[in-house]
Amino acid sequence: MAKRLDCQAVSRIEIFRKLVNMGAAGKFDRTRVAETLSSLAGRGVYVGTSSWKYPGWLGQVYSEERYLTRGRFSQKKFESTCLGEYAETFPAVCGDFSFYQFPSEDYWHRLFGSAPPKLLYAFKAPEQVTVKVFPKHDRYGGRAGQVNETYLDAGLFTDAFLRPLEPYRAQIAVVIFEFGTFSRASYDRLRDFLADLDTFLGRIPPGVRYAVEVRNPELLRPEYFECLRGRGASHVFNSWTRMPPLAQQTALGDAFTTDLSVTRALLGRGRSYEQAVKEFSPYSEVKDPNEEARAALRAIISRSLETQQPAFIFVNNRLEGNAPGTIQALVE
Repeated sequence: MAKRLDCQAVSRIEIFRKLVNMGAAGKFDRTRVAETLSSLAGRGVYVGTSSWKYPGWLGQVYSEERYLTRGRFSQKKFESTCLGEYAETFPAVCGDFSFYQFPSEDYWHRLFGSAPPKLLYAFKAPEQVTVKVFPKHDRYGGRAGQVNETYLDAGLFTDAFLRPLEPYRAQIAVVIFEFGTFSRASYDRLRDFLADLDTFLGRIPPGVRYAVEVRNPELLRPEYFECLRGRGASHVFNSWTRMPPLAQQTALGDAFTTDLSVTRALLGRGRSYEQAVKEFSPYSEVKDPNEEARAALRAIISRSLETQQPAFIFVNNRLEGNAPGTIQALVE
């Protein structure tokens, strides 16, 4: 439903009408941003976006003339080839799409072939591995409300997700396990989740950097961070509607569980995903600057540079309205 809402929020005609006047409003200096991000990447700080197929970024990250067919903008051509142009500005990208499916080997081949090898990726593990009880949501059909029998199935994750990615291992920066908000029906006690998580992390193959993202604030306790540290997994600092602000998360003494930090700036606190989609689509401009989140992200960058420990930071359109604009403001 969320993905449908994204597509239906603004018609294609409205998108391009907005883009006509975006040149003056957007003021996105692609060359300067690319140079700054490349310099940061050379020092171990990789800043990119969550997903990339947004027509709202035409005139900023993307050049419309690259995606014309018979003189008209081709959505199909754009979606299948724009990652290559994305890589001209950003050194890394987070693939949210893999949360909803186990991509085929052919899909991976086409994806990695559409961009230069220098581009690094973070991928979310499929929800068939990280959802304990399927939400009561239309897109789950008959599974809605049912217990997920493949929850934390290490064999399924290894065979159906990691194995097809093996040829591209060098370009995979981190695999993220995103756990949505657990209800009391899913876990009554923190230690039960940690026991399951610890067992799972102990069974999946080494050699890949893993990170864990949780949406329950009460999980941010020493026991949780100790579990991740013991398994060599990073905590994902995430800006989400009900999570503590990024600055509070990074201030927790045990929160940096490995030498790799992973941050996803997704939503402003108190704003739902659906509200952000409605307010910010088609994501062509920053509409609600979040200075608190920007300051926290700058602090994470500074920490990485000072400690010489790598950091991956991914900004979502739904944080402020336009991820490229947020990143430009962040690194200026």
